[in-house]
Amino acid sequence: MSKKTLVIGASDKPDRYSNLALKFLKKHKHQAIGLAKKSFEFEGIQVYDTPLAFQNIHTVTLYLNPVHQNDYKDYILSLKAKRVIFNPGAENKSLQTIFEQNNILCLNACTLVLLQTGQY
Repeated sequence: MSKKTLVIGASDKPDRYSNLALKFLKKHKHQAIGLAKKSFEFEGIQVYDTPLAFQNIHTVTLYLNPVHQNDYKDYILSLKAKRVIFNPGAENKSLQTIFEQNNILCLNACTLVLLQTGQY
């Protein structure tokens, strides 16, 4: 089943894990959208520089330092996603608690590993 996924902290640099996440999501047949400091298109995936009111987001995967995550807290809540993945280096217990209080499943995990092992 395809899970529409928003990658926050997406990068156009091929050596970044968030860039690989976009590529792997597409490879595994999940609809991917990105959010970054600048807009760009990557392999047919649109990355926006402005938080938009996307519909039917299943998963938000974070590639942001916890210092910058609070700027997106209300936005992520507004998406009503079913799951938020805090990738390595993005773990944030206080934000995780807020999301869990709003019935959002939170994982401290690597999106790339989840995809490659069939656990996504």
